[in-house]
Amino acid sequence: MGGEGRPGTRGHLHLGLLLVLLLAAPAVQPSQGFLRSAGPRRNSLKIVGSIIFPVKVYVKLDHNSPRILCVTNHLRNSELIDPIFRWNGPGGYLSSENSSVQVSPTGTLILRHFKSHLSGVYNCSLHYKLTATQPDKKLLLKYVIYAYSDPQYYYELTVRYHAAPCNSFHNISFEKALIQILNKLVAELSCEVILIKSECHHVKMQRGGLQNEMFFTFSVTCLDREEDNRLCQQSACDASRRLNQAKYLIERFFKQEVEVRKKTAEPLPEIYYIEGTLQMVWIDRCYPGYGMNALRHPGCPECCVICSPGSYNPSNGIHCLHCDKSLKYGATKC
Repeated sequence: MGGEGRPGTRGHLHLGLLLVLLLAAPAVQPSQGFLRSAGPRRNSLKIVGSIIFPVKVYVKLDHNSPRILCVTNHLRNSELIDPIFRWNGPGGYLSSENSSVQVSPTGTLILRHFKSHLSGVYNCSLHYKLTATQPDKKLLLKYVIYAYSDPQYYYELTVRYHAAPCNSFHNISFEKALIQILNKLVAELSCEVILIKSECHHVKMQRGGLQNEMFFTFSVTCLDREEDNRLCQQSACDASRRLNQAKYLIERFFKQEVEVRKKTAEPLPEIYYIEGTLQMVWIDRCYPGYGMNALRHPGCPECCVICSPGSYNPSNGIHCLHCDKSLKYGATKC
């Protein structure tokens, strides 16, 4: 059963089978892809402060913030005489003269086209009277505003092939062809397949001899932009839906390869897919400087939230790591 003694033609004949399967592949089929939240906050939402604890606010990158009120829930329903509102952020005093800041006469703050560097602690001081004869009252409300993004995600695909001898150039040629074919399979979905790792090993079979096997690991991702780099329309830009459609096509491709091989009377090619070895695992990832933490951010549990001071994320992982030296939001190094 070893690879050296396997009857059949060389790997290039197997490429012909792959091409036949690709040409026979159907158009994209609908799938039961699960939806992911576009964010728990909407621009119409109004957030009030608290005198007990800082209020956490989550703003999606490049979107406007919710309406952040400079009152508590109690004062919101009260009549305030001669109120004076003053907002301060990480860069100091906030005024509507800044194009990214809007402060209404009633003290409502909206941050426009929110960027990472705007994350941080915001304070609003409120001076007011409840009656004309009472002395001024003063209230200081604190908000911690975090930039966030939806998780970036991909499928990690692992698969094994019976191979030519490990030092054979047939394996290298086959690897290149397989990558091209998988990419053609998902190209219409604006997805791509990238080789992460390829290894050739000698495998001792149960009650058999040695055979050569190639172990492939790929990532399958879907792009957020169209080919001309324009932001795609929301209906066509649902990356999770397209990613699950790509998964459907890839799984069907390998299933067809087994079916076609079983129906043919030809000897097995030297390089062929080993049935049952395909695995596709959904993996979340965040941009560097962002991470997911449902305990720290229960108001945005599935969001990639900017790392707070004291933490960092150097890569595309999903967690912010502890670092006492990190003094800023969104740190990518310790």
